[in-house]
Amino acid sequence: MKFTSTLIKGKLIKRYKRFFVDIKANNQIITAHCPNTGSMLGLLDEGNEVWVTKNDDPNRKLQYTLEIIKVKKKLIGVNTHRANRIVEHGLKNKLINEFKKEKLIKSEFKFSKDTRFDFLCDNKIIEVKNVTLTRKNKIAEFPDAITSRGTKHLIKLVDSMTKKYDPYVLFLTQIQDIDYFKIAKDIDYNYYKNYLLAKKAGVNFLAYRCELSSKEIKIEKKIKIINE
Repeated sequence: MKFTSTLIKGKLIKRYKRFFVDIKANNQIITAHCPNTGSMLGLLDEGNEVWVTKNDDPNRKLQYTLEIIKVKKKLIGVNTHRANRIVEHGLKNKLINEFKKEKLIKSEFKFSKDTRFDFLCDNKIIEVKNVTLTRKNKIAEFPDAITSRGTKHLIKLVDSMTKKYDPYVLFLTQIQDIDYFKIAKDIDYNYYKNYLLAKKAGVNFLAYRCELSSKEIKIEKKIKIINE
């Protein structure tokens, strides 16, 4: 997924009211939209390098959108709205080993009245989880806060197998140079418990890391899921 405009580099000042970040860029203070509803644990230190996009649409409340934060020399993609576009690009360009043979790619698959999943590829359901948390070297983690929605999705994915679907959770790790992924059970033990139940029931879990730059973000390689 290539960025359609040149990213602007700046320094993080603070995040507030969840959806706003103040950034110093080009010798001025700008306020950008933060399209990430998670806690962004470990990402929000003042002075971190950041990259934002600019949109000149006069109907937008904020011109700028936070895209990437640099933490401990690693670029981390924080725009959760781009996660599905990155995965769609990966599906169409055969970058995900498990879905190279599928012909149908349908986004926003409506599974039930109260549940949509991110993709349906033939009979394979894919639910994408954007991963931005890393607390140990080379290890990415999810979630970064309690996620009742994520737990609901796990339960629904188990249910989908009764309707002959083949369900997957894809942990999209938008963090440079990561080799392993794990569930952050100390942050949300209920999610971890349901992850184990779903895994035992037959739900497939994958983790892929991304290659990131100020020009594009794309799926790079599969990484190992570990249990600690």
